[in-house]
Amino acid sequence: MGNTILLSERIIRDQIRTVEIIPGFLSHLKSSSLIKMGNTHVLCTAIMEDRVPPFLKNTGKGWVTAEYGMLPLSSPNRIDREAVKGKQTGRTHEIQRLIGRSMRAVVDMNSFGEKTIKIDCDVIQADGGTRCASITGAFVALYELFRQMQENGEIDDKKASPIKDFVAAISVGIVNNNFLLDINYEEDSTADVDVNLVMTGSGKVIEIQGTSEGEPFSLDDLDELIRLGSAGIKQLIEIQKQSLAL
Repeated sequence: MGNTILLSERIIRDQIRTVEIIPGFLSHLKSSSLIKMGNTHVLCTAIMEDRVPPFLKNTGKGWVTAEYGMLPLSSPNRIDREAVKGKQTGRTHEIQRLIGRSMRAVVDMNSFGEKTIKIDCDVIQADGGTRCASITGAFVALYELFRQMQENGEIDDKKASPIKDFVAAISVGIVNNNFLLDINYEEDSTADVDVNLVMTGSGKVIEIQGTSEGEPFSLDDLDELIRLGSAGIKQLIEIQKQSLAL
C-alpha cells in the first residue's frame, strides 16, 4: 500500500498494516463492524436509545457517546476486567471520550431528535493502535446505524444523512530516528515520539495527540508525522467506503 524510502538518512515508512473492515459482523446487529488493523482487532457496535443526557433535555438535539474496553486476553498478559476492579482506568476514560468526540464531529446532532447513540468498542486482540482502530471501525458501525434508520423510516430518507463527513484515525511515530506510519505495539513501546491523529474525509483535523518519550521533537518532525498520518487516513477512508459498498 506504500513505500519505504530513505530521506536525509531517515527511513520513512508510509504503508499501513493490512486492514479489513467487516460491517454487520454480529448476526443480530447490522450496525456492527469488526476491524482488523494488522494484529489489532476491535469489535464495534452502534445502537440508538430514546433518551439524552440531562443537559440536552428539551433542546431537540441528540448525543453520541462511546464506551471502550479490552478483553482480558486481548494482550499476552491477562488484563483484569475493570468491572471486577469496580472502576475504569484513566486510559479507558480518555479513549472512550476520544471516540465520542470523533463521532460527534461528523454527525448532525439536530437531525435525529432527542436520542442518544451509544458506540461500543471492544478490543479482541491488541497490537498497538487500539484507539485508532476503534475510531475507524466505530464510524462504519455508526454509518450502518443511520443507513438502517433511514431504510426503516426512523429518519426522513429524503433528507441528507446525519453523517456530515467520514472520520478515521491512525498512529504515527519516530522510532530509532525513523518515521513510521501505523505503528504496532513493538514499535510503539520503543518510540521516541508517538502521535495519534484523527481526521475527516475532507482532510480536517479533529484531534492530534502527540508526545515525546525522550528528546523534544521539532515542528518539522511534527509536520512530517502529520503528512504521513494524513496519507494513511486517506487510505483508511477508502477502505471504509469499500466496506460500506459506497
